[in-house]
Amino acid sequence: MKILDIALKDMLRSFRSFFAIIFMFVVPLLVTGMFYFMFGNIAENGDFSLPRTKVILANLDEGGPKFQVNPKNIPNGKKADTMGDLIVNIMESEEMSDFIELSFAPDPELARRSVDNQESQVAIIIPENFSKEFADIYGEATIEFYQDPTLTIGPDIIRAIMNRFMDGMSGVKIAIKVFLEDAPQEEMIFTGQVVQDYLSVSLAEEENVEKKLLDVRPPTGEQRNKAEESENMLLSIISPIMGGMMIFYAFFTGASTAQSILREEEERTLPRLFTTPTSQTTILGGKLLAVFLTVSVQVIVLLIAARLIFSIQWGNITSVILMALGLVLAASSFGVFLNSFLKDTKQGGVLFGGVLTLTGMIGMIGIFAMNSPAAEKLSNSVSLLMPQGWAVRALMQSMNAEPLSSLLITTLVLLLWSVLFFTVGVWRFNKRFA
Repeated sequence: MKILDIALKDMLRSFRSFFAIIFMFVVPLLVTGMFYFMFGNIAENGDFSLPRTKVILANLDEGGPKFQVNPKNIPNGKKADTMGDLIVNIMESEEMSDFIELSFAPDPELARRSVDNQESQVAIIIPENFSKEFADIYGEATIEFYQDPTLTIGPDIIRAIMNRFMDGMSGVKIAIKVFLEDAPQEEMIFTGQVVQDYLSVSLAEEENVEKKLLDVRPPTGEQRNKAEESENMLLSIISPIMGGMMIFYAFFTGASTAQSILREEEERTLPRLFTTPTSQTTILGGKLLAVFLTVSVQVIVLLIAARLIFSIQWGNITSVILMALGLVLAASSFGVFLNSFLKDTKQGGVLFGGVLTLTGMIGMIGIFAMNSPAAEKLSNSVSLLMPQGWAVRALMQSMNAEPLSSLLITTLVLLLWSVLFFTVGVWRFNKRFA
């Protein structure tokens, strides 16, 4: 098995090169990773957490007409004798603790100073006459909301909670007003009962009052669908880019590995091999096999690494094998074909910087200009003039789960490309070393 021995020796030489390893494995994954983080790592998880907002509360409410709400309808089952107490109980509830870090101040000035010194983010000041004004159907019950002007999200959430609370409680005044306008004089003594009943009903509409003010719940089906759509959108961008990088650098690897024939010719090790009992066909066959095996290792590693790192779905196993086989054959034979036209390794710069870059970019028009009808039309015509274009087509067919018959046709075209390149390349090398 001299062919295999020669192939393994050349493979070992390729994998000993630090720069070869970088270009074969690191660069394709690194470029894809840059795009991955550029578009946001939303596929990792869909959780979203807010930092707790530091709220300082000064409750100066001295109460008003006596009212009581059934403790079972108040967070933590506490008793509330004033409207200020009711607000405090809500802010201290377990649900609110996920969003609010609450502290108390004995007077308004200390609360405002705490915000000014950035010790707190929001100050809520409940005035002395809050309950009295609330009880007066013509009064205006107001709460002072004092916030750090440099902040937005946290204070806005607290403001929204307080606004919703006040909007809900304003219904009490409307209920009293309607009652006083319609009730006979002798029933006015039931005004307090109307307040009690309204509060009990309004607060009991949800299992807990804090859930009424701030609805904390898992994503609905529609929200989950949106999250899945976002994840799918990210993968729809990342997957073709990773596939394109794999194809692009597989052709570079094929050309670089095949260049070992020219390198050994310059080092005079190849002519010495030809003087040994091993036939020239066996020697060249081993070197060509090394190109195929090296590209195969590269493609397999990148397929597995991209699946594990970026969760890229390449398609079903049969489609992936056909796609990978077509890519490896085309990249290997194209490298042999191009090197057969070079006189020495000094011309390799033209090969790598010119021919491979140009053909690679043309072949991947469809990837780098996605979601463009004009680019798609161009991709279906110009890009298929290059073997890279057919490799990209096979990749997209596999990822899009197209019928196996379509992928077989594309793989067959890649095989024809490979036969043409391999035949010409081997013929020219044999002629060269004849």
